[in-house]
Amino acid sequence: MPPVHYHAGGFPPKTIDWQRLVPRLGATAAAVARYDGMLAAVPNPAVLLSPLSTQEAVLSSKIEGTQATMGEVLELEAGEEARSPELREDIREIQNYRAAMRKAAQSLGKLPLCGRVLLEAHRVLLTSVHGQNLSPGAYRKVPNWIGKDRSTIETARFVPPPPDRIGDLMGEWERYAHSQVEDRLVQVAILHAEFEAIHPFADGNGRLGRMIVPLHMWQTKQISLPMFYISGYLELHRETYYDRLLAVSRDGDWTGWCEFFLDGLQAQAEENLQKTKAILSLYSKMPDRLADLTRSQYSGKALTWIFSKPVFQAANFVKSSRIPKPTAHRFLGVLRDAGVLKMIHPAKGRKSAVYAFPALLNIVNGRKRS
Repeated sequence: MPPVHYHAGGFPPKTIDWQRLVPRLGATAAAVARYDGMLAAVPNPAVLLSPLSTQEAVLSSKIEGTQATMGEVLELEAGEEARSPELREDIREIQNYRAAMRKAAQSLGKLPLCGRVLLEAHRVLLTSVHGQNLSPGAYRKVPNWIGKDRSTIETARFVPPPPDRIGDLMGEWERYAHSQVEDRLVQVAILHAEFEAIHPFADGNGRLGRMIVPLHMWQTKQISLPMFYISGYLELHRETYYDRLLAVSRDGDWTGWCEFFLDGLQAQAEENLQKTKAILSLYSKMPDRLADLTRSQYSGKALTWIFSKPVFQAANFVKSSRIPKPTAHRFLGVLRDAGVLKMIHPAKGRKSAVYAFPALLNIVNGRKRS
């Protein structure tokens, strides 16, 4: 079967079957609004929702082939060694994803969502990883294609536009991103699909394309913070995700793509809401529990620490939690004995023990029990 080529002249879509989309639009918008209401109620979301941001980075990278889990990322960041160079590379890509998302969000404080913002985020995304030789922070200068390993441009599944068209096409993408449209959620669906079809970079297009979703939703005030986690749904429905994207260029089926994407937004808004609600509930219960267990004025500092670092080395807690050392040592024993913390790696030689906060990690991973 010959490859599908980019839909030259087909963006923005001339027609959308709104009758097919209307039944989804109300439910999706309501789900997003409910999630945003909970998001706005979270104190210090950069800390409390940090594990969800890490999980998003893990899942978005997994779609592109990485194998690292969130637990492995957090353990490496706690000072553990990766079990292989390949795993260390995967984790570096995930860390870069988080850094690129932070960079893009900072840029949107001064700029609209545009090529410059994406180029800067792309440079961060590919820093010191296997794609670092593929022009970080610059649009591709060579043709590319999407297909199985060792496929050629003749046997590829999809062929994006040639490099000499990327500047103009991204200009059209920017204009559409800031145009007045009938519905902002449909707009972000179309923006994501068009970015993936242009495939403007030599590497990192999928991850950057998924970052666009919360960034655009934030800039258009669909959400109050750039914290919307879409990759779980797309990873779960990976084949349909690719098929629906391909159908845009092959068949001009923008409506089918928008149906799929709106379903994903609704499902993820509902899941994001439940996880955020559960994290907030856990956080609200913990101050009294930690105060009762520790009988110390420093219980609040311990609470902040374990939410910000749900996997950590004991030595780092003692050194950096701003709790007196004898008290910090006592806290670890008390909280471990009470089941608040779990030792996942015992101390060995000069290496400190590693602890985890299972209740928070279980919420993020969708598990109900510690």
